[in-house]
Amino acid sequence: MQNSSIIELFIKHPNGDVKESAPSSRGWEWSCTSRVCQQVEMEVLSLLMSTPGEPTRKSNMERRHPESGQGLTHREVPRLVGLLLTMALMNALLYLCLDQFFSSLRHSTEDPKPCPHGYFKMGQMKNCSPWLSCKELRAEVRQLKCTGEGAVKRVFLSEWKERKVALSHLTSLKMKDDFLHGLQMLKSLQSKHIVTLLGYCEEDNTLLTEYHPLGSLSNLEEILNLSKYQNVNTWQHRLQLAMDYIGIINYLHRSPLGTLVMCDSNDLPKTLSQYLLTSNFSIVANDLDALPLVNHSSGMFVKCGHRELHGDFVAPEQLWPYGEHRPFHDDLMPSYDEKIDIWKIPDVSNFLLGHIEGSDMVRFHLFDIHKACKSQIPAERPTAQDILDTYQKVFNSLGDTVTSQTREML
Repeated sequence: MQNSSIIELFIKHPNGDVKESAPSSRGWEWSCTSRVCQQVEMEVLSLLMSTPGEPTRKSNMERRHPESGQGLTHREVPRLVGLLLTMALMNALLYLCLDQFFSSLRHSTEDPKPCPHGYFKMGQMKNCSPWLSCKELRAEVRQLKCTGEGAVKRVFLSEWKERKVALSHLTSLKMKDDFLHGLQMLKSLQSKHIVTLLGYCEEDNTLLTEYHPLGSLSNLEEILNLSKYQNVNTWQHRLQLAMDYIGIINYLHRSPLGTLVMCDSNDLPKTLSQYLLTSNFSIVANDLDALPLVNHSSGMFVKCGHRELHGDFVAPEQLWPYGEHRPFHDDLMPSYDEKIDIWKIPDVSNFLLGHIEGSDMVRFHLFDIHKACKSQIPAERPTAQDILDTYQKVFNSLGDTVTSQTREML
């Protein structure tokens, strides 16, 4: 049998013929589990023991007994060397593939060039289009069904030029100031961190944004439990989602408008509802109706709402400081700054990491930075950029550890 026929046998019988065993100091070892594989093994041994010009198969009398004490001839050595080189090459190729895989997890591809202000591009669109006007919204957008409603907006799945979009209507004129504030934030903060604005009409109190079928971030566990998404239900992807979330907070704290605080986040479900999960499993901020501005130099701080807050999800400075014996009064409630967002990061991150293999290992490496986020003194909490840098270091470190373990196995 020639080399090519041996290779063909291996290719034709990949399932059930060769079984992978534990790695050894010599590399990966393989054992045969079927008669076909054992036949191939005998052919390989016959090839190594034969000399050029002689038939591969020999009678038992012609085969060299392993205990005869005779070594390999000078003609047999090249075959053995060739086989060893082939095995080494296969290991090298596997190593390079794995190294490339883990590198791709750490280094995302560059974002496409963004559209100029007042323009948008989504999905498979090749060119940027100007935001749709009132006339275009009325004529070209077809409303399909209501998909959600909040205090400020009612959202409808709609269609524009055979593309699914989200059309938002103001729910009540009492909330128009909040609606216009959210619209202004959408217009001013367009970036990879914010849902794409497609158009708006202040006359009709409507705005149009990109539609994300996976919905809000609160759906994450339900989505990852689906069989078709099992491949992304890993600690690597979950940690990347947490980094996306922190990246959004960092962007808001360092936005073109100044330091903005995500006020609409007084409990975990409400916080998660402010963000959308995209089809490529990244996160974008969607609801920007409550983003007050902080200005430390001028002493301008914020208060998120006018009601008393409770629970340990909100930062300590958001709680009524004068005890139960004194009734809550909004005028007496102290204001605060963007560090309330930092306090909430560990809780949101804990949800995003979930409870899968590897997630507790990630939590262990993030323990110190999360402890710092929970400082009772706001000024002692890290910045969102500090947290993002730490997450990136942990991601890289754990990725390198997995790669190193894989290299050792090879």
